[in-house]
Amino acid sequence: MRISVQEAPFDPGQEATAFAAGRSDIGAVVTFTGVVRDTGEQTLNAMEIEHYPGMTEAALREIATQAERRWSLGDVLVIHRYGHLKPAEMIMMVATAARHRKDAFEAAEFLMDYLKSRAPFWKREVTDEGASWVDARSEDEDALNRW
Repeated sequence: MRISVQEAPFDPGQEATAFAAGRSDIGAVVTFTGVVRDTGEQTLNAMEIEHYPGMTEAALREIATQAERRWSLGDVLVIHRYGHLKPAEMIMMVATAARHRKDAFEAAEFLMDYLKSRAPFWKREVTDEGASWVDARSEDEDALNRW
């Protein structure tokens, strides 16, 4: 398991290749990369993400450990960025490896749903009109309830 909370950009292709390298015990690798997107209502200039160092990493590790308990996984990778991110920048990545695809897919979806709703990050959208904190969304809670 690797958990990284970082300010620096990452290359999802390189991360996925390194994650799966030399693993003859797995039959599936599922990856998901989140990208900062424009809000659609106002032009997004940036997304500012804050966190508490140490607490955030521990929370992400706990979420990944829950995934490992629920599914038969060979490995888990979670990368989440903080700081000032512009639209189209990579914000996070989840990768799961398993002997079988079902475990890899379900665990990846579980991780994404939990990261979206329970990971201790605070996000602020910066537009030409000002900055505002991003509230929790009911759709994210609905997604979480299926687990």
